[in-house]
Formats: sequence, structure tokens, C-alpha cells
Amino acid sequence: MNKVKCALIGSGNIGTDLLVKIQETSNVLEAVLVVGIDPDSDGLAKARDRNVATTHEGIDGAVAFSEWSDVQIVFDATSAGAHKTNNAVCARDGKRMVDLTPAAIGPFCVPPVNADEHLDKQNVNMVSCGGQATIPVVYAVTRVSDSVPYAEIVASVSSRSAGPGTRANIDEFTQTTARGVEVVGGAERGKAIIILNPAEPPMIMRDTVYAFSVGGERDEIRRSVEEMVAEVQTYVPGYRLKQEVQFEYFTSNNRLHIPSQGDYEGIKTTIFLEVEGAGHYLPHYAGNLDIMTSAGLATAERMAQKMLEA
Repeated sequence: MNKVKCALIGSGNIGTDLLVKIQETSNVLEAVLVVGIDPDSDGLAKARDRNVATTHEGIDGAVAFSEWSDVQIVFDATSAGAHKTNNAVCARDGKRMVDLTPAAIGPFCVPPVNADEHLDKQNVNMVSCGGQATIPVVYAVTRVSDSVPYAEIVASVSSRSAGPGTRANIDEFTQTTARGVEVVGGAERGKAIIILNPAEPPMIMRDTVYAFSVGGERDEIRRSVEEMVAEVQTYVPGYRLKQEVQFEYFTSNNRLHIPSQGDYEGIKTTIFLEVEGAGHYLPHYAGNLDIMTSAGLATAERMAQKMLEA
């Protein structure tokens, strides 16, 4: 079967996990080039062991390789700042980009919510790990409600699974995730909080979602959330509800006051999630990284399938 050739920029945890996932699970993608800046990185060593071309000279080194001309999809797992340069080169050379940084140059993409809308875009952004874990269930509440005036997500991840790239992008994480909760999740106002937990042994990623909705019904919300969790599980098997969805009612006798927005009657839905990694390259507790690579892979595979059918 023909496969769409791809390159990975960034030889850290996310880029290396993507390489392993592509080689071991994808029927439509072939990794032909891994790009880094550290010649001694484990990611570049692993790529060489797997017979994939490598360069430690960044995007400039990549374009010098013969493999570059055959690449159609490029994954960027570097940083928000570096992505701007990488995207300019890829746009010039006619490459599609799946952006796993918080740069958000292209539209936000969350596979079960809106991936099919963006398959022809030159650049799509995967929001953040917290966004990929929580935006689907915010949207699940939104789609069965008249409105969601406010949604808040709290992502708690093991400190061990937050490498230099994650730590350098903390501010972008909160801003990008909150914006994704609004733009993709459908909330009128979104907020995002991330906690790096130093507990030993390392904890699995946990996410708590609070969504206040108007015009929804409890049973419909619960059913919608459970259906969405099952859909995410098709590409992230370790994604699951930690406990039953919980509800709190606000009526004319006890309206909920949301600062700078007003007083509301409706339902506050609380959703507790857990994300366990698949263990391809990363440890199982690093569900925050695994959900990013899995979402990026799922999006790229949809792009590739459309290319192959054209």
C-alpha cells in the first residue's frame, strides 16, 4: 500500500514517540526524516537505529536532504518560537504542517470535534495536551446545551513528563488551551490551569473539567460526554472517565454569579478524566504527551487518507 511520506521536526519526547507510533501503527504514513538540533539526542539515535534519515542542523539541514522533496506532511514538535520559522519554510516548499507547539498559526484541531474541517489546511495546530484531553468533553456539553457561558479545565501532569519544551511554553499553554476551549469547545469564556505534580511514583495525567451550561438536560449531557469519551478512546485507548459525571443545579433561588459575565441559571457539569499513555516510547504515566502525539497522528492520518484517495 502506498504511504504518504512525512518528516518530524524535534527529536525530543514528543517527536520520538511520534516516530515510533508512525512506524509501528500507521498504515498511511511513512517517516523518512527526523530533524533535531542536538546531534547526541536519544531521538536522533533512535531514528538512525530505525533506518530513518536524520539531521541535527534544524530546518535548514532538512531542506538539504533528498528525502525532503518527497515529504508531504511535517510534524513540528519544537517550540512556539521555532515553529514560526519552520512553518515559513514548509509553506514555501508546499508541505502540510501538523503543529504540536502552542504557536497556533493554523486553526485549532481536535480530531473528534473538527479535524475533518481542516484536512486541506497548510497548517493545523493541536492546541495542547490539556486541550486535547478536555476540549472534546467541553464540546460534548456544548452540543446538547443552548450555551456554555463558562468552562474551566485543570490539567495535572507528572513533573517528570514535562520536559524543557513544555516548561518553556507554560504561558502559551494556558493561553492557547483557554482559547481552544472557546473556539473549538464552544464555551463563551474559557480558562486553563496546568499543575506539574512532582509526586513519586509519577502520577498519570488527570484532568478536571467544569462546564456551566444553560438549556441542557442532565441525562443528555451525561450521554454526550460518555459518547465523546468512547470516540477519543478510538485513538487514545488510555483515555477514560475517572468517575461518573457530576452535576450541580443553579436556579432562580441560587443563580451562579460569573464575574464580568453575570448571573445565570443552569447546570454545572464536573468531569474527571484520566489519560494513560500507550507506552510506545514514553512511560505509561506520560499520558499528557501521549495524547498529543496520538491526536497529531490521528489528524495526519486523516490528511494522508484524503491525499491517497485524491
